Amino acid sequence: MASRITCIFSILLLSASSGSARADFTDGKLPDGTYHCEVYLLGLFLNLGDITIKGNVYTGPVTFGTAPQAYNYQMDANGVISWLGPLGGYSTGGNSISMTQATLDGQTSPSFDIIMKQPDGAFTASTCTKS
Repeated sequence: MASRITCIFSILLLSASSGSARADFTDGKLPDGTYHCEVYLLGLFLNLGDITIKGNVYTGPVTFGTAPQAYNYQMDANGVISWLGPLGGYSTGGNSISMTQATLDGQTSPSFDIIMKQPDGAFTASTCTKS
């Protein structure tokens, strides 16, 4: 009897965890729209520009005007985003993208956090939230 209960509990736990992880990241894409990116530094929120997502394509970040070119991105079932092109100041001047993690919580606006590695080895995190 105990093994039967354990088996049922395991199946329920497996179906609940796998269903919720994939349900948030349908088709490996973020919801279309403009994501405003900011970093909190020295007690202030600093604007880092806007990234526009449409399908599996992104432009930006842009602070003023329009982005010159669009690039593809990929997102896995865990919400980890791989940018397949440059990402403005995040990927220039010796900076590189360490990781980008999406958050698609039903209670809040979709967002993603970009972890950037600076040339001196320090890391900076910024958040991009759908406006």
